[in-house]
Amino acid sequence: MEHQAKPLYKPSQGDYHTRWTVAEREGREHMAQTKTALVTGGSRGIGEMIAGGFLASGAKVYISSRKVEACDAAAERLMKTFGGECISVPGNVAELDGISTLVETLSEREDKLDILVNNAGVGWGAPLEEFPEIGWDKVMDTNVKGVFFLIQQLLPLLKASGTPEDPARVINIGSIDGIVTPTFNNISYGPSKAAVHHLTRVLAANLVKDHITVNAIAPGPFPTWMLSTAVGFGGATDVDWDQVAQRNPRRRVGTLEDIAGVAIFLSSRAGAYTVGETITCDGGAVASSHH
Repeated sequence: MEHQAKPLYKPSQGDYHTRWTVAEREGREHMAQTKTALVTGGSRGIGEMIAGGFLASGAKVYISSRKVEACDAAAERLMKTFGGECISVPGNVAELDGISTLVETLSEREDKLDILVNNAGVGWGAPLEEFPEIGWDKVMDTNVKGVFFLIQQLLPLLKASGTPEDPARVINIGSIDGIVTPTFNNISYGPSKAAVHHLTRVLAANLVKDHITVNAIAPGPFPTWMLSTAVGFGGATDVDWDQVAQRNPRRRVGTLEDIAGVAIFLSSRAGAYTVGETITCDGGAVASSHH
C-alpha cells in the first residue's frame, strides 16, 4: 500500500496562498545560515510561492515587482503567513534603468547575494495574424533581456557569496511552453521561455568557474493570475481550478510546496552539484505530450 504523506501546507482562506507548516529539513538547515535571496515577480503567483518557501526555510527574502503597492503588500502578507524577514524592493526588470535601480538598492543593504530567482515574466495574447510588435518586444524585454542583464549586474554580489563548497545560486523560471507547443495564442511567450532555458545553459557554463550555479525550473499549470487570464477566469485565483486540473496527468494544478520544493532543492546543499539544468514541475504534462 502506498504511504500517504501528510501535506506540508494547509490552504489559507480558500485561495492559493498556503501555509508551510513543516519546512523541508535540509532546506531549513541550509538557509537558516543567514541565506539571502532575491525573487523577482515576487508579489504574486509562482514568485510569491517560492518566496514563501524560502521564508519558511529560514532565508532572508527580498521580493521585487513593478507595482510598489502590490510589492509592499505582498511582503507584509508573506511575513504574516510564513514569518521571517521579507523586504519589498520594487523595480521594473524589463528596463535597464529599472534593473540598475534595483541592484543599487540591494547593494546598499547587502554585501552578497546567495540566491537569485528570476521569476518576473509577462505574456501577450493575440491571434497570429493580429499579433503586435509591442506584444513581442514587451515579452522578450521582460522574460529574456531582463533576466540576462539582472544577472550581469548582480554578478559582484553573487561572486561574493559563492564558494567551492556552497556556490551562489541563480534559478531562472522558464515554462513548459518553452518545451512543448503552447495551446494559447501567446505567440511570443513560448519562444521567450525557450530562450530562458538555453540562456540558462549558456550562463551556467560561463559562471560555474565563479562558484555560481545557474539552473531553470519549467512550471506547468499553477493557480496564478497569468494562467487565470489565459483560461478565462479574468485573473482571479480563488476559483475552482478543476477544469484545468482535469487536463493534467496528475489531475491537479501545482501548489506552493511543488514549486518551492524544487527551488529549495536547487538552493540547498543537495542542489550544489546540479548545473545548467531545466527541471520541469508540471504534473507530467511534458512527459505525456508526445513532443
